[in-house]
Amino acid sequence: MLAPRPFLRLCIGIWIAAFSSGISFAQQHADWQKDLATWRMQHVGELKKPAGWLSLSGLEWLQSGDNPVGSASDNKIHLAAHGPAHLAILRLENNSVKLLPPANGFPPEFLVAGISATEQVLPVEQDNDKNAPHLTVGTLNMYVIRRADRFALRIKDSKSPALVGFHGLKWYPPDITYRVKAKWIPYNPPKSVTLDTLAGTKYDQPVPGVAEFILGGKTYRLEPVLEDPKAPQLFFILRDATSATTTYRACRFLYTVLPTNGLDKPGELLLDFNRLENPPCAYTPFATCPLPPAGNRLPVALSVGEQRYHE
Repeated sequence: MLAPRPFLRLCIGIWIAAFSSGISFAQQHADWQKDLATWRMQHVGELKKPAGWLSLSGLEWLQSGDNPVGSASDNKIHLAAHGPAHLAILRLENNSVKLLPPANGFPPEFLVAGISATEQVLPVEQDNDKNAPHLTVGTLNMYVIRRADRFALRIKDSKSPALVGFHGLKWYPPDITYRVKAKWIPYNPPKSVTLDTLAGTKYDQPVPGVAEFILGGKTYRLEPVLEDPKAPQLFFILRDATSATTTYRACRFLYTVLPTNGLDKPGELLLDFNRLENPPCAYTPFATCPLPPAGNRLPVALSVGEQRYHE
């Protein structure tokens, strides 16, 4: 007996809807994998830039008074052999760093923020390097940083051994089960956290709220910091059970967009742990990386994202 036409149309409609939904899910999964692959390539591209983290070749803490900089042996701060013998003098005095010429003057090719070097006080913000003027000569790109009451010259070199010898990154296979929707719970008012760094310093960062999510049937919480209040993103510093085996021991980083309803209202937040990345300290000993706060040290293994670089 043939099925009545209305029932037949209903069955066909349900089948088509299910088939369409299956295609949509498959397409969404393919799009997600494509976006993840693109992000990974961009991550590698950032590292391999001439002034990226792989180019970091030195971190020289300044001593009070004059700190001569150059490749000659009589300098306090030594540059690579292909750098100028006597580049400049960095005078640290009264929590201020002044750029002074060496005995024979600044080399003509030495630039400060793209302009020929002159004697000047270098602006240095505490725990914020984005506005620091870059000192460039040849393949070298340098700037002064401040961590607590300590000042240092960060040296990058587009011919650094780490950059020249880059051998690619290691990743876990993509796993969409580690792409979770979190509940955003704002802190009103926002609180602050003191972060320790691998350089032995500390600094404070604002914490606007907490992300609560379920993974493997268990509930976890992670607190992000606002690394840059002007940037529309949250910065999670975390460690998980894989840190003891396959991922960088100190921590990994995760950047996300802002919650659906902004920072000060309850909402949702997408956490894709497949985008967990190594901090700069995983590639070079000359970086000063923050360590995760106590609440961001998870007992669960997040077997996704970037693995150890040097193993």
